[in-house]
Amino acid sequence: MAKKDERGRAGEDRAEEHLRSLGWEVLDRNWRTGEGELDLVAATASALVVVEVKTRAGEAFGHPLEAIDARKRRRLWRLAMAWVAAHPAAVQGRRLRVDAVAITGPDPRTARLEHLEDVA
Repeated sequence: MAKKDERGRAGEDRAEEHLRSLGWEVLDRNWRTGEGELDLVAATASALVVVEVKTRAGEAFGHPLEAIDARKRRRLWRLAMAWVAAHPAAVQGRRLRVDAVAITGPDPRTARLEHLEDVA
């Protein structure tokens, strides 16, 4: 389990670097409630973005984004709304959306990164 956790943290590090390289401000990481966790919450000039990060060594068990099914998307929206309720000042007229970042490859630092906007 530790290997999986390490890979996940490394993937989140890579995703955060990617978002910052786009000029986004990362507002929160690994925000938790009783219902679950948001990997990253970031802000652009026009959007508040909840980012789900999926990191896999390969695609033997499918593409990482396949893990974001309808049930997961609904939960991400509930968590996003809970985050907004806890941080109302962060919204500042921005629209809310959910993005996903998939990182696929043996080393998350150099693996293929795919960023999909508005997945939920």
